[in-house]
Amino acid sequence: MEANLELRVATDIGGTFTDVVVYDPGSGRYSTAKSPSQVDDLAGGVMDALGLVVDEPGDVESFVHGSTVGINAFLQRRGERVILLATAGASDVYHIARGNRLDMYNIRYRKPVPLLPRRDIIPIGGRLDYRGNELTPLDHDDLRRAADRIRSEGVRSVAIGFLFSYMNPDHELAAAAALRELAPGVSVSLSHQVATEWREYERTASAVMDAYIAPPVSRYMADLSTRLADQGMPAPLRVMQSNGGIISAQAASERPLQTLLSGPVGGAAGGVALAEVLGRPNLICVDLGGTSFDVSLITEGQADSSPSAHLEGLPVLMPVVDIHTIGAGGGSLAYLEAGGLRVGPESAGAYPGPACYGRGGTQPTVTDANLFLGRIDPDYFLGGNLTLDTGAAEVALETLGRDLDLDADRLALGIIEVINAKMSQAIRTLTVERGIEPREFSLVAFGGAGPMHAVALAQELGIREVIVPPDPGGFSAWGMLQSAVRQDFSEAFFRDFSNLDTQDLGARFARLGDRAVSSLLGEGVASDRISLVQRLDMRYQGQEHTLTVTLPNGVTPAREDRLTALRRRFEDVYAARYGHSNPEASMETVNLRLTALGDVGRPLLQGNYQPDHPSELPSKTTPVLFSTGLFPTSRFNRHTLPPGCSIDGPAIVEESTATTVIPPEGKATIDEYGCLIIEAPPV
Repeated sequence: MEANLELRVATDIGGTFTDVVVYDPGSGRYSTAKSPSQVDDLAGGVMDALGLVVDEPGDVESFVHGSTVGINAFLQRRGERVILLATAGASDVYHIARGNRLDMYNIRYRKPVPLLPRRDIIPIGGRLDYRGNELTPLDHDDLRRAADRIRSEGVRSVAIGFLFSYMNPDHELAAAAALRELAPGVSVSLSHQVATEWREYERTASAVMDAYIAPPVSRYMADLSTRLADQGMPAPLRVMQSNGGIISAQAASERPLQTLLSGPVGGAAGGVALAEVLGRPNLICVDLGGTSFDVSLITEGQADSSPSAHLEGLPVLMPVVDIHTIGAGGGSLAYLEAGGLRVGPESAGAYPGPACYGRGGTQPTVTDANLFLGRIDPDYFLGGNLTLDTGAAEVALETLGRDLDLDADRLALGIIEVINAKMSQAIRTLTVERGIEPREFSLVAFGGAGPMHAVALAQELGIREVIVPPDPGGFSAWGMLQSAVRQDFSEAFFRDFSNLDTQDLGARFARLGDRAVSSLLGEGVASDRISLVQRLDMRYQGQEHTLTVTLPNGVTPAREDRLTALRRRFEDVYAARYGHSNPEASMETVNLRLTALGDVGRPLLQGNYQPDHPSELPSKTTPVLFSTGLFPTSRFNRHTLPPGCSIDGPAIVEESTATTVIPPEGKATIDEYGCLIIEAPPV
């Protein structure tokens, strides 16, 4: 690659591959690559992928990273042992949790297993009332005894969750200062910093989660930063957050909870950018890789998001992009269970990988099925960097087929049908189950295996248009390049809406705004590139839960008529969510929310796409087995297809990061942005 001091780079670690995307402003072109993820050395996998497309690390001006360290530590229960300091008399809040069942009709339902046992909760004397006024001073003797135990047992991470600390953080701050003096080197997570909101269980659980993943995230960030610096990369390392924005690696180490959904959110960020470029405000984004299948929604040009989330039943109080994930991917294993065919969620991963990788895998996977059906070219997988063994895939299919009394053809088609059904249901979870009609959306398919299954998913859901962006295998990493630096701030604000003091509201937002601007300036964002978004959590009086509403251009004392507009917005949001509203009912506010966005440049797709060597001719024709029969199928090299060209199915469109399957009677074109637009045939 030609030297250029302004290269913008993004990397995304997946369960099977690590993706890297490089944007060169000089040429306006992107370069992409994939490298197998290294389970025991994630930073090493990033460096391997980077070396495939960046010759001179010193040329990199911006580096954004999607990290899976935090979520992997949580999902695999390999985080740090945590001691929780809780208010005496209420120290069992974390284990009592909530009485509601998240899976109501599951007769085998069990409450989620906490991240720490009850014996690792230490009660600390001291109490605030619900307004944050001190009732009982903080007990420093309790803190000294806690510090003695922390030192003696070699505990390296502590969560502090005191009652009403979101109203007054003094006790938590004092406890943290004491611990840092009495037990130096211990990582401390404070509940009021992790989540400045009410709900004591959820706030405590968020602090515990933060403490649980903090040491591994901090170690990883330090390791990757050191390796990049050793390679001569001057660019600061930034990390994708669960809220769809990016922050510095230092900030990510201080607030590791924000990185939990770092990788999958990149796809949603890319969806937002794609919606803007293509003028399609409603998109269903599906990311199918080697291990997982992620679904997110773009509605009215914005990613569907929430102020909180549940991960394996445990609550997390932080803004997150709504992403529904299931264990389905190219590496999903097929097996016999209870006399029937099952596929996933277990995955073959990168090692040994599918049987066709030739690395010792013997169970058939989705990739083996697609290869056997003729949909994958064994000599052009990953752009020819990995040659697949069709014979090994066939042996794996035949072995399982004997147990199911199916030949290899029928079993391979069955594997595809089973995995497609699981993915279709995942899409319905975010759409149909929320009263959203999928037919009103376009389906954006990415990830290494997403375009291979996209049209079948669209047919199942009645969606007529499928969009495959350029270099879909690296689309999540591309989305990270489109993201702004983002910080979210919140503050409790319990008020009767009818008597809302707009002067107080404006003053509180101004204070949050000053903190937000200072924070982004510290992230290296220019002051004229910072924008602030003000929101309120609101509800009808007597309700438990809230809806978040964006303020109409802010609220000032001189413009109280904007409160009327705010109420109207709440009614609209409420009606959209629940199908009705109650304009006569009393309302109240619960939380203030402020989002600070720092624009660091967005290399959006340009409408001047043109391949270097344009050609509309297929490279070859091969037999491909579809559910309707065996068809001679034209195979095209996507990198040669010019804008405006038309392809009739059946066809296969191949590129270095993905393969797109166009079934019989399907039609596709290339638009001026280089996107592959497929018209899905009706079932």
